[in-house]
Amino acid sequence: MAKAAEQKAFRTALHERRFDPAYYLYGEDDYLKDEAIRQLIGAAIEPATQAFNLEQRKGGDLQAEALGILLGTPPMMATRRVVVIRDVGGLRKDARGLLDRYLKAPAADTVLVLVAGSGSKADKLLESAATAVEYAPLTGGQLPKWIERRVEQAGGRITEGATSLLLDVVGGDLSQLALEIEKLASYAGEGAIDEAAVSAAVGIRRDETLGHLLDAIAQRDAAVALAALAGVLQQPKTSAVTVVMSLTAQMLAMAWGEARALHPSRLSGEYFTLLKEAGSVYTGRAWGEAVSAWTKAASRWTARELDDALVTLARADAALKETRLSTDEQLLSTLILTLCRMPAPRKAA
Repeated sequence: MAKAAEQKAFRTALHERRFDPAYYLYGEDDYLKDEAIRQLIGAAIEPATQAFNLEQRKGGDLQAEALGILLGTPPMMATRRVVVIRDVGGLRKDARGLLDRYLKAPAADTVLVLVAGSGSKADKLLESAATAVEYAPLTGGQLPKWIERRVEQAGGRITEGATSLLLDVVGGDLSQLALEIEKLASYAGEGAIDEAAVSAAVGIRRDETLGHLLDAIAQRDAAVALAALAGVLQQPKTSAVTVVMSLTAQMLAMAWGEARALHPSRLSGEYFTLLKEAGSVYTGRAWGEAVSAWTKAASRWTARELDDALVTLARADAALKETRLSTDEQLLSTLILTLCRMPAPRKAA
């Protein structure tokens, strides 16, 4: 079952208050796992009885005897209790043996949540013995949906432009996005969160975002790109290295698209397929925004120019890693002028 399907089934079960006896949450995104645990606890236990019916422990701190007591204690003044064991891979051998035996005949009145830390290998035995849900970092196409769902949970609405701007500013850090969404929901009140709200509450304008800079370079507009550069570099999630990374991804994607010589309507869909297959490519903005920019700019670049751009970017990346007299802004200014140099022969649209 795909990760998205696993997570959807898990959310549906919580909404309907149908709980399996044991869950195994694993994957690289600890924020999503913590969010899932909070949702499960909120659905499974009444707030008034959480003090009696919720236990959260670290695997490395548990002896077999203590684990046995946790798993054998009945709920108090409730129909069920929840036991959360974080870093389950840290269980000692005797405690792990007890856990494996328990999972063969788990208690009906206990919901056991086993959580693997990020960076740990998936435990095949736990995957088969419990209901397994994987939480990998969200990709560009999933992030806007996560933001929209989070805003809806806060009782608000957010426009597509505001979602795009928020991603440009914060990136894919879910914990930071959650904090900004709380601020925005409070700021907007009953109104929709729009770009003006993001600019006011988060402190960023569209022309100061990495996405705006990437668009300008894709369109070979050096003046707009240079005007945006200083503001972009002041953003906490942006550096000269991330600018070069996102530009490299943009030029590689455009070179890939140029080689296929497709009509723009088809090229857009092919770009989304490419991004899904690539997975963790750093595009510097939401996938939809990136795909739109790449498709619109396709006629402005020849195959030779794109090849030259990639060589230039490789040199810029090497220069950023060396001791130098130029500042990051100076290096990127030179890079922008080189990439946007004119005249640039245009192909027929």
